[in-house]
Amino acid sequence: MKILKWLVFLILVASEMACDENTLYKAYEDVEDGQWYVDKKFTFQFEVSDTTQPYNLYYLIRNAQQYPYYNLYLTRVMTGPDGNTLMSRLDEMYLSDQTTGKPRGSGLGDLFDHKIRFLHNYRFPKAGKYTVTLAQSMRQNPLPYILGVGLSVEKVQPPTP
Repeated sequence: MKILKWLVFLILVASEMACDENTLYKAYEDVEDGQWYVDKKFTFQFEVSDTTQPYNLYYLIRNAQQYPYYNLYLTRVMTGPDGNTLMSRLDEMYLSDQTTGKPRGSGLGDLFDHKIRFLHNYRFPKAGKYTVTLAQSMRQNPLPYILGVGLSVEKVQPPTP
């Protein structure tokens, strides 16, 4: 029985490590007291060396079930290694179903984690350090029950035959 437990543990560790090979960058920051103020911006900086590799970029959002809206508006600004703005955009994402109110994402108790792709098959134009800055763009200030904000940059893997 002990051998079976160790085998399961090793398989889980190996699968977790395999997933991480595709992740160029992943960071997550807590929102203080679950109150996201309009003037609070989260900045994520990562380095890209391979400009031929396509990447998917994801928002990572954690909210409590008490979050009063079904959606979330974020302002995203990405700057390149030269300091120039590559993109500045307002994105809307859905944290729960608009009709039923049922939370989306994965959850445990009243906490829900969302991984929402905002760039697909993106190739960075130059090697170097990139910065992504996120700010909430809802009408409520502070925005309650948003507990964490993050960014994940992952390599796109070619399809397996």
